[in-house]
Order: sequence, then structure tokens, then C-alpha cells
Amino acid sequence: MRVTVRRSMTGSVQAVWDVLTDLDAWPAWGPSVRGARLDDATELATGVTGTVTTAIGLPLPFTITTFRPGKEWAWRVAGVPATSHGVTTDDRGTVAWMSAPVWAPAYLPVLALALRRIDDLTRP
Repeated sequence: MRVTVRRSMTGSVQAVWDVLTDLDAWPAWGPSVRGARLDDATELATGVTGTVTTAIGLPLPFTITTFRPGKEWAWRVAGVPATSHGVTTDDRGTVAWMSAPVWAPAYLPVLALALRRIDDLTRP
């Protein structure tokens, strides 16, 4: 079970996906992320591992658990199921979404802020 926030965006699906999957961009939109790096890969894919540095400077290991190119990715951070991220379309255009485990509803405002920042970063 997960809880999800969505946001309609003016940027293209590809632009939003690119920002969602560019580790160098994560600190620009992720309020809880200072940086990230992959261990032995050059891009996200299911099973890829890395380290995310939190806003307070704590490095934590992560594993990508789901990766559907151009659509969705999810991860475990420090062995704990974490957020899922995705992009789709509706009759108005691009829609980005993020979800958290049902036991973490307090994280929804953080995800909503992240989506707003992504919208700002991808606005044409």
C-alpha cells in the first residue's frame, strides 16, 4: 500500500523523466537530498545500487527496485522501501507523481514540494 501525490506539469514527459533520473538534478528538486552517486553503473536500472546523501549529510545506500524506462522508478534506501517516482500523460498533458509507503504519510508534503520544483525545472 502506498500514498501518492500528483502534479500536472507544463514540461514534456521526456523533460520530466530526464530530471527524475538525473542524479545530478536530485538535489535541485529533492528537499531531503544533498547528492547521489551510483556504485558500478552509469544510469538507473533495476538492481543498480548507489549512495544518496541526505540533506543533513548522512550517506545512505540505495537499490533501485523498479525501473520502467520513461515511466517509473522506485528504490529502497538503507534497506527500507522508499519513494516511487513516475511520469505519465492525461488529457491536459504531462503528469508527474511520487508515492511513499502508507506508513509514511508525513512525507507527502516533501513529495509535493519535489513535484513543484520539478515543474519549475522543466517549464518551457
